[in-house]
Amino acid sequence: MRIARFVVDSDPLYGVVEGEPGSEEITVINGDPFFHGVERTHVKHKLEDVRLLAPIIPRSKVIGVGRNFAEHAAELGNEVPQQPLLFLKPNTSVIGPGDPIVLPEFSDEVSFEAELCVVIGRICKDVPEDRVDEVIFGYTCGNDLTARDVQKTDLQWARAKGFDTSAPLGPWIETELDTEDLAIKGWLNGELRQDGSTSQMIRGVREIVSIVSQAFTLLPGDVIMTGTPAGVDLVTAGDRYDVEIEGIGRLSNPVVRR
Repeated sequence: MRIARFVVDSDPLYGVVEGEPGSEEITVINGDPFFHGVERTHVKHKLEDVRLLAPIIPRSKVIGVGRNFAEHAAELGNEVPQQPLLFLKPNTSVIGPGDPIVLPEFSDEVSFEAELCVVIGRICKDVPEDRVDEVIFGYTCGNDLTARDVQKTDLQWARAKGFDTSAPLGPWIETELDTEDLAIKGWLNGELRQDGSTSQMIRGVREIVSIVSQAFTLLPGDVIMTGTPAGVDLVTAGDRYDVEIEGIGRLSNPVVRR
């Protein structure tokens, strides 16, 4: 099931997206599916008539996992960490499909990172791997924008990874997905730049969620970005970066500098 967050006139709504590509409809659901379940109404819209928003604005946090693909670590001259390299992005970094990525004034080297993102569905802590599926609401596409020059000079990654608009998410949440071998692709201005698979992850989705839950209590709507395959490069104003993950869909965002 594909759960989207969208607007028609003013207030954001949640809905279920159904139909073949190009002819999808979205059925409005009552309330917040993270707390009230998926209760469909009789109100429907054509997908082309609504504006999709980020499928979730985390109430608490976005957690990133650094260097979870060996080739990506190597392309930046880094070793694969012996322990998971975790970092946080604030919820103010989240934007939705079509929203502009605004390059920060303090950086001249911002790069893209296409990633599979896990959306948590219930409060949890210290989750064993064999029970991880019980706490996952679904999955979405993400782009972990990174200010590389700042990442190199700061002692921690808060500015480099957490600046406003650095976490595009979307286009919706897919609640049913086998994450063992999903294609992860990224296009810069229509040119394929990243072409990987979740099978290349050093730590798979279940292991990542379990490890993250040992460090942080996870709340409904929290998002875990699971790492990016090789092929990262810089973006500049006027660019557009698209992230596509098999079984989910495509997330596209323009890049601007203000």
